[in-house]
Amino acid sequence: MSKLYFRYGAMNCGKSTAIMQVGYNYYERGMNAMIMKPMIDTKGDDKVVSRLGIDKKVDFLISEKDDVYEMVKKYKETQKNIDCLLVDEVQFFKAYHIDQLLKVAVTLNIPVICYGLRTDFLMNGFEGSARLLLVAHTIEELKTICTCGRKATLNGRKINGSYVFEGEQVAIDGKNHVEYQSLCTSCYFEYRGE
Repeated sequence: MSKLYFRYGAMNCGKSTAIMQVGYNYYERGMNAMIMKPMIDTKGDDKVVSRLGIDKKVDFLISEKDDVYEMVKKYKETQKNIDCLLVDEVQFFKAYHIDQLLKVAVTLNIPVICYGLRTDFLMNGFEGSARLLLVAHTIEELKTICTCGRKATLNGRKINGSYVFEGEQVAIDGKNHVEYQSLCTSCYFEYRGE
């Protein structure tokens, strides 16, 4: 039986770069790794985009209404084998999408490796991440550092260069003057004025 993996980390820890590296490792061995991401992530449109300046077109763009399990099953039956399914920005998926990814791993015997954030800029959980923390077979933290040099575990949202602590949960990095900074807990509370 294959497993469902959740690899999470703060912004700038290399999640998108890791997806492309893992995908290349499969490709280099003559295997087929497919990449999917949610449609709500408009950064890069139909591509996974790394801050290192590299990108990769995704194989599946997922809407809220899509059945991930059925999409993967149909592709496998009509196109070609899938040796691994890589998922970017998994925090934006719905809980039922995560359950479908679990079913892909268990019943179709395809390893599913999900990358995403654990919490938003207000330290609240995302639906997809919360479900993964409950059902993933393996959970791994990808580490990065704060501007002060300590381990970063939180995400600060900036609009026009200033930290903000209110707003909608989803605001895409690089759109409408929004940017994110990975922060340690101490710096997060300092910027929040606490």
